Amino acid sequence: MAIMDRDGFWAIVDRAREGVEDTRTGEGAEKVAGRIGDRLAELGREAAVAFQVRYDALGPESYDWDLWGAAYRMKGGCSDDAFDYFRGWLVAQGRSTWERALRDPDTLAELGVDPDDDFLECEDMLYVGRVAFDANEDFYAAVDAARAELPAETFNGPLLGDGFDHDDEGEVRARYPRLAEIYL
Repeated sequence: MAIMDRDGFWAIVDRAREGVEDTRTGEGAEKVAGRIGDRLAELGREAAVAFQVRYDALGPESYDWDLWGAAYRMKGGCSDDAFDYFRGWLVAQGRSTWERALRDPDTLAELGVDPDDDFLECEDMLYVGRVAFDANEDFYAAVDAARAELPAETFNGPLLGDGFDHDDEGEVRARYPRLAEIYL
């Protein structure tokens, strides 16, 4: 198993969310990541690698100007690394939220995130499967080997959509009317 199927991936994520009081905070998202790690440790190394490879494959589909612009607004700025961590946070929100946000990032306004909470990140999600391994090097070597079995474009792609100035309030209002009401 080189890559986990989408349904299996999201079943693990959505199950990990159960009982977490508020996944919308950075702390809540980290709690979800910890629970995912615990589950992957139970399932074993193969599942941990397959989960990680599926997570990595989500990257190109979410590497999008519009999603980045929403993150920029919600976080009060968003570097390359912060966008990666934001997408980790978004995974912790569950499949439904993820899929809706990719179709229309303005739907993130519906989450009711505290506009003063700009720590919408979950860096741990980027390598959550490593807890199933004794050594980080073994985990990364296993993930690299599994990724090598798939086409490179599975994990890499261009920034999708049309670029725009994330500080242009008129453009932000046009693209994200609901987010603009909260964050501008």
